[in-house]
Amino acid sequence: MAINSQHIVIIGGGPAGLEAASCLGTAGYRVTVLEKEKQTGGKLLIWDKLFPEFRNSDKVLNHLSNGFKTNPPQILTNAEVVSVIPENGQHRINLRDGQAFQADTVLITTGFKLYNAEKKEEYGYQIYENVITSFDLEKQLKTGNPIRIEAGLTPRRIAFIHCVGSRDIKSGNIYCSRTCCITGVKQAIEIKRRLSDAEVFNFYMDLRMFGQNFEELYIEAQQKWGVTFIRGRVSEIAENKDNSLQLKAEDTLSGRPIKMSFDLVVLLAGMVPEPRTVEIGKSAGLEFTSGNFLAGLDSHISQNETNTPGIFIAGTCREPLSVAETLTDARAATVKMISWLRENETSHKKPLIKRDND
Repeated sequence: MAINSQHIVIIGGGPAGLEAASCLGTAGYRVTVLEKEKQTGGKLLIWDKLFPEFRNSDKVLNHLSNGFKTNPPQILTNAEVVSVIPENGQHRINLRDGQAFQADTVLITTGFKLYNAEKKEEYGYQIYENVITSFDLEKQLKTGNPIRIEAGLTPRRIAFIHCVGSRDIKSGNIYCSRTCCITGVKQAIEIKRRLSDAEVFNFYMDLRMFGQNFEELYIEAQQKWGVTFIRGRVSEIAENKDNSLQLKAEDTLSGRPIKMSFDLVVLLAGMVPEPRTVEIGKSAGLEFTSGNFLAGLDSHISQNETNTPGIFIAGTCREPLSVAETLTDARAATVKMISWLRENETSHKKPLIKRDND
């Protein structure tokens, strides 16, 4: 196979990075993926089931990891990028260990991290043993082990709290993280599947079931699994003497205050940018959104392009997205990149590399 000598560096080996690497490799480009962790896959390594079909996340990860049928990329793990410097029509990518790479174009797919729920002190995360995040619960579900609280007991009453660190002026994040509502529905169903006698409640501001089959899953959670949804903002969580949790809220539909006790409280933490994304973006002269995600040139026609020519973005480094949306976004980014590379190639034509086994 004839390989275009133009070199593409993808920063981040999560779902977006792997999907883009596969697409660009198939198109004949030389691709290097730089992943800061010891293995690729991103948060698919931790997620248990993916909404709305409850597909095992390992199946999607295996598909992405085995998607390099032709022209596989060079994948480097434990490769933490600290800066991207545009120079002489190319880009120098600097790693923390001192290595550097030259690229004709760069795709940033550094993903997201969860909002630090410790900042919401009124909820008691890392203070009370049985207050956890949706991320913590997902790791428990992934093991397949029985769901237990800290005392080793089976929880009989569980509460999910929506919008922790999202749509919250006090936290500094006024945007919606998009996936929290459906994650609360999915995880509530998963708990009911394992603990049929448990009472499960979701406390929400308002539910945003925007995706295909999301509304159906919400209805199923109520009608089939008996999950209770309460429209109300939780004001405080305190621990009782028996280590159960007392939750105070207001039912905003009835206007009445609520005080309930739970064995386990799950905080649906929102998405925030990875700190390294901000560092990389600043080094490359990129612009940011009001939520500090990387900004595209145009919200309709150039979401994956940036204000720095030759640097592209995809996935949750630019805005909160589901896994399915992230993969679609990665494919869209590769189309823009290939178009840009072809235009760039006509300006200063580069030779094709002929592989020995072709």
